[in-house]
Amino acid sequence: MDFPLRTHSRFYNRFNDKMKNNSQVSDFIILGLSTNPDLETLVFFLFLIIYIVGFIGNLVIFILSSTDSVLNTPMYFFLGFLSILDICSISATVPKMLTCYIIKSKVISFYGCATQLFFFLWSVGTELLLLAVMAYDRYVAIGEPLRYSMIISRRVCINIVATLTIVGSLNSMTHTYCTFRLPYCDDNKINHFFCEIMPLLKLACADTYINEIVVFTADFILGICCFCLTCISYVFIINTILKIRSAEGKRKAFSTCASHITIVSMYYGAVIFTYIRPRSSLSLEKDKIVSALYAVITPTLNPIIYSLRNKEVKEAFKRFVRRLVKHTSLKPCQY
Repeated sequence: MDFPLRTHSRFYNRFNDKMKNNSQVSDFIILGLSTNPDLETLVFFLFLIIYIVGFIGNLVIFILSSTDSVLNTPMYFFLGFLSILDICSISATVPKMLTCYIIKSKVISFYGCATQLFFFLWSVGTELLLLAVMAYDRYVAIGEPLRYSMIISRRVCINIVATLTIVGSLNSMTHTYCTFRLPYCDDNKINHFFCEIMPLLKLACADTYINEIVVFTADFILGICCFCLTCISYVFIINTILKIRSAEGKRKAFSTCASHITIVSMYYGAVIFTYIRPRSSLSLEKDKIVSALYAVITPTLNPIIYSLRNKEVKEAFKRFVRRLVKHTSLKPCQY
């Protein structure tokens, strides 16, 4: 491979030292959450349960928001899209980890690792944007109730979701390309439970300064900026709620935002902690735990939090179960 290394002596020397007598790796080894064999069985069943609960829960939320006429509002349209992102997030990370425990092999191919990173980053980046949009949606619903259906129309919702999907894809493609264009030599052990950017950059036998700048810039825009926009929306929301005279009106207004605030606090906090900090403070062991929070735990809790705190979702689920029982009930055979 021919790299323009002569213009950067430090980069060139480091590259030559690491590439000497080495070759580009064709696969990686995912070490997992713990290297202790005694804990592997516990980790396997724990994440198997989490994945099943998260997948089914998000699938149910998506079905309810798509089929129930009562939930035919922008809020639940965005919630349905959030469920898709959460399914993608946990499906990009957990099944491979579970497979590694079953077949007793922690190997993942080079292109399999790139694919896993792409879909995971797409779901995370798009969700960061979506949470900011959902905060604005709540502001319009509470602050401009008479104009809500006109401002956040069905067509606007579709255009927003399409835009978020494209932006999330571009962000993910940029990170995936920048990460896997680097040369990887003998050390192919990823100290993580899936293919993440930071553990991969530590394995690269090349200068990763540009990659770190790209990561920091993208996550500052998607993390910090979206978080600030979300906070601004809630400042206006709280200001509007405080102007409501009736206590019941205030309670209802707050209840529509409580679930979203809970998810935002968990998700933004974990993502910002993982990416927006100096490289010298990185600790892959701690990062694995934090990554599990926003990559697996939060997507699993999303449908639980929204359903437990939302009467409309509960009622929609009851109607869905009644329809399901009605259509699947056995009818007497007629001869």
